[in-house]
Amino acid sequence: MTVLHLSQPVDGGVARVVTDLVRAQSAAGARAVVACPPGGALGRDAAAAGAEVADWPALREPGPGLYGEAVRAARLVRRLRPDLVHTHSAKAGLVLRLALRGRVPTVHQPHAWSFDAVGGTTARLALYWERLAARWADRVLCVADDELRHGEASGVRARWAVVHNGVDTGRFRPADEAARARARTALPALAGVPPHAPLAVCVGRLCRQKGQDVLLRAWPEVAARVPGARLVLVGDGPSRRELASAAPAGVLFAGAAQDTAAWYAAADAVVLPSRWEGMALVPLEAMACGRPVVTTAVTGAAESLPPGRAADFLVPPEDPRALARALASLLADPPLRHDLGLLAAEHVRAFHDVRHTAERVARLYAEVLAERSAAAPVRRRIRPPAPAAAGRLPRPAAGIPSRPHPDLHPDTREHIRR
Repeated sequence: MTVLHLSQPVDGGVARVVTDLVRAQSAAGARAVVACPPGGALGRDAAAAGAEVADWPALREPGPGLYGEAVRAARLVRRLRPDLVHTHSAKAGLVLRLALRGRVPTVHQPHAWSFDAVGGTTARLALYWERLAARWADRVLCVADDELRHGEASGVRARWAVVHNGVDTGRFRPADEAARARARTALPALAGVPPHAPLAVCVGRLCRQKGQDVLLRAWPEVAARVPGARLVLVGDGPSRRELASAAPAGVLFAGAAQDTAAWYAAADAVVLPSRWEGMALVPLEAMACGRPVVTTAVTGAAESLPPGRAADFLVPPEDPRALARALASLLADPPLRHDLGLLAAEHVRAFHDVRHTAERVARLYAEVLAERSAAAPVRRRIRPPAPAAAGRLPRPAAGIPSRPHPDLHPDTREHIRR
């Protein structure tokens, strides 16, 4: 079986999800191919995980080059002849679904909805693209029930599946006090920080989505309530300069890190104040390491946490005061941190192990392929899409049925949502 993963972006959580999937698929004997823009972490990490890697030059945002990107994607499909394609995030999902229009079994995974990331006309266009392209996916795969409900409420008509994100619990595992001390000594960014200083760590791309600007506004109150506390922002991105200029005392910038597990080990608490997500990996990774988290009540957050403990972990998005209170409470209370960390690690091992995630995705692929086989579609030659008229996107190819709304098939969602 050949699975083609098409992805843009090539870093961050999406890249880690793709890498974990292809590692499991390769180990199971499948031929996993990752097509992505060159130069990012995804190509390197996917190759190390056992996947074939194909260059697919593409920008992060839609633009005048969209048609050329679709042509290149169609050529890849003709050359690789995958049994199934799995697209990741809005850009790759739009391009490949436009290129194929249902001719090859397709799973699209939005990894958070693109129309939440923008505003105005751009948001309306992004929603239009998601509504249009959903008809050419055998499944739209969400990482949280919240994400599915949001898509439905926004008018995306699709055949849905939900598989929660998982993390590598072998790599991300509880760190004891000795591991904490070693990590604090080994990380250069912590040179000069007292070894027992209360330490909050925020891991993520430095961009508006991740909300580090809200965290910086909250930090003076945390520092006032927890003397000697330090905050480290781990990551890089377009907002770095702006954030650095706004950072109060006690905030350090560590840059991008390949080994985030060391940062979780060094932390007393991990914070992620995102404005939107699908289901963020950072809280799952931190909890797997036995670290309590403070995160915002965005899509997927509550589903990633131990049941009934939202009050210990969640704050409203864009609320610096609530964020400061929650983070200060954790940093000032070592016994609470210890108890919540144990609870968090047990929860991730039971419900968010990446091996379980990969098994559920494999079952989803099998369902899609079985449905296609039962329908016995006529095999069509994959041609590059015709250029769209200005301001318009192409209609479905003749003879390719649109995917029905799930209400017409009431058994589908219950069957595929686990």
